[in-house]
Amino acid sequence: MTTTFVTGANKGLGRETARRLVEAGHTVLLGARDPEAGRRTADELGARFVQIDVTDEASVAAAAADVETHEGVLDVLVNNAGITGAQRDAADLTADDVAAVLDVNLLGVVRTTHAFLPLLRRSADPVVVNVASGLGSTRLTHDTSRVESTVLAPAYTASKAALVMLTTQYAKGLPDVRVNAVDPGYTATDLNGGSGPQTVTEGTDAVVRLATEGPGHGSGRFVDRDGEIGWS
Repeated sequence: MTTTFVTGANKGLGRETARRLVEAGHTVLLGARDPEAGRRTADELGARFVQIDVTDEASVAAAAADVETHEGVLDVLVNNAGITGAQRDAADLTADDVAAVLDVNLLGVVRTTHAFLPLLRRSADPVVVNVASGLGSTRLTHDTSRVESTVLAPAYTASKAALVMLTTQYAKGLPDVRVNAVDPGYTATDLNGGSGPQTVTEGTDAVVRLATEGPGHGSGRFVDRDGEIGWS
């Protein structure tokens, strides 16, 4: 049985990822900051709720200790938790605005990966899936045929670009762990006011594929639901 932890999993892409992985036979640990929403969602999906606030070192450590006690091993970590941050004109953007987004979207991934790495290393096939975005790609955000080129969100795009680079560095620095990044695509979620043309199921296709593909696949990839999209 594959044991998988999904952060930010009480709604949106995280919830759908958890639902699909339960359906695929994984033991899913549903991570969420809000205990009431997390427990309710876990009960609905047949997952186990583990409280985690990825911005809080103590909370992340407690979540890892919980998994240590109950499962003793982790096979797949899906770093899904993310925020868009304050919607401001670029001229009004402050350092605090950017720091708040980086604290979740980048540092949250570092905190969680660091805390869960000892449990991942007990797995025969440890996997980390970082939910990034095409908005973290300079190539896609400069391609006028892509919707990414129409978006102006400095803090969010910078956080996802940093996550893309972090993924490549983890892939190089953790050769015993398969670490990849995902672009879910423009998916209707609370983050964009439900405006994306993709369903959450379509938006989780690449996450689920990486979480279930099994041994022998590569590390250091950036993929979407259609395949590998490259790093530039």
